[in-house]
Amino acid sequence: MQITFSAAAMPKSGAIIIPLFEDGKPPKSYVDMDAKTDGAIARAVKAAAFKPGKGKVLEIVSPPEIDNSRIVLIGAGASKDFSLLDAESLGGVIVTRLFPMREKSAVIALSGFSAKKIEAGELAARIAYGARMRSYRFDKYRTTEKAEDKPMLTKMSINTPAKSAKPAFAKHDKIGDGVFMTRDLVSEPANILYPGSFAARCKALTKLGVKVKILGEAEMKKLGMGSLLGVGQGSVRESKIVAMEWLGGKKDDAPVCFVGKGVTFDTGGISLKPSKGMEDMKWDMGGAGAVTGAMMAIAGRKANANVIGIIGLVENMPDGNAQRPGDVVKSMSGQTIEVINTDAEGRLVLADVLWWTQETYAPAAVIDLATLTGAIIMALAHEFGGMFTKDDKLAKQLDAAGQATGDLLWRMPLTKNHDDMLKSDIADMHNVGGAGAGSSSAAAFLARFIKKGVSWAHLDIAGMAWNPKDKATIPKGGSGYGVRLLDEYIRANFEK
Repeated sequence: MQITFSAAAMPKSGAIIIPLFEDGKPPKSYVDMDAKTDGAIARAVKAAAFKPGKGKVLEIVSPPEIDNSRIVLIGAGASKDFSLLDAESLGGVIVTRLFPMREKSAVIALSGFSAKKIEAGELAARIAYGARMRSYRFDKYRTTEKAEDKPMLTKMSINTPAKSAKPAFAKHDKIGDGVFMTRDLVSEPANILYPGSFAARCKALTKLGVKVKILGEAEMKKLGMGSLLGVGQGSVRESKIVAMEWLGGKKDDAPVCFVGKGVTFDTGGISLKPSKGMEDMKWDMGGAGAVTGAMMAIAGRKANANVIGIIGLVENMPDGNAQRPGDVVKSMSGQTIEVINTDAEGRLVLADVLWWTQETYAPAAVIDLATLTGAIIMALAHEFGGMFTKDDKLAKQLDAAGQATGDLLWRMPLTKNHDDMLKSDIADMHNVGGAGAGSSSAAAFLARFIKKGVSWAHLDIAGMAWNPKDKATIPKGGSGYGVRLLDEYIRANFEK
């Protein structure tokens, strides 16, 4: 959907959208339109007893005085409580209401629409951003969908006198590109997106100035990555590691490293999952998808920081060469792992990727993202990502980034008792910790592959990578969770 900004008169075709707060006077756009229609808007509001509560909508067929197809009033709630995220939600609600109306174009009239504590240009930009986020569709494989079932809206104009709106939106638009890339990756079926093809898509970031390095199985064998390679040995698809380097900061500054779990399909291996719902395991690469999208956003807006995204890409399949429960593998760190459950594979992938990341880049901080455990969904549903770290400063920084972007996190416990759950009789550790505290014991497993003194956080995003139902700015499906979180973390803590 094309989004433009203009302070000129409103167009004569398409829908006119006028947002209203429930407190204070109506904005200038409402007053002007009511005068232009000889009071028709006010009469419609009175007749419908319309109150502009948050998300409330009143659709008015345009009177003869104007040529536009319809006027839509949308409630924004109370101005005193209105936030930037509320502005984004408003934009999403507008698109949601417009899609069924069969409109090809629309204008959001913001003249006089102002929120306390929010600059007018940023307000307009956030509404536009929310509209763009909600307009996303993954429909490339729908070959028989009827034209009348597809949204027709292709153009949206934001009518605002604020000259700062367009440059403000440009920044958010680049972040939106990263979110859309992640949604695309998470939505692709596993016969299309597998380790090799995922790595190939990462190469597209070179156009933005990202340096992309790809390791194949031969390189990983030389490095001693028995933990990662064990997961992929049952698949005909070759496992990969991809490193995406954006060096936009000072030459001597240590980089921040984002590490993503990229299991492009997870059958569970020999510890086979139930068939019901297994199709959802195409998005078990959600952590890698988020890291890739974040790198696109960071490079797209030319962030003044050194950031490296590293993803481990494997397919977990149960053929005659697949890893067995009871196998012992040796990780790159030298630590040995007794594989009790081949469906606890993501941590085996991350073990080697995390170690290689620290050995290669000597990072200022490491943050990994993974759809790691079903247990985190039991604890936090689809409302928060689980955050595990012993670094209080890092926890506060990530929590602040989540609050600012809506990619919310909830800090979870990580203690010595969780680490003790991993004891093995024949190796340095099990890959699972027992029935209870599955998310915390998984985090404790990863902690064994973090070097002393390294600032590290693990984000379990199993409940967030895929959106089970429509939200204001996120259609059902791949959510893009994590892209804005990581981008904001870099912007707030590493850019001048």
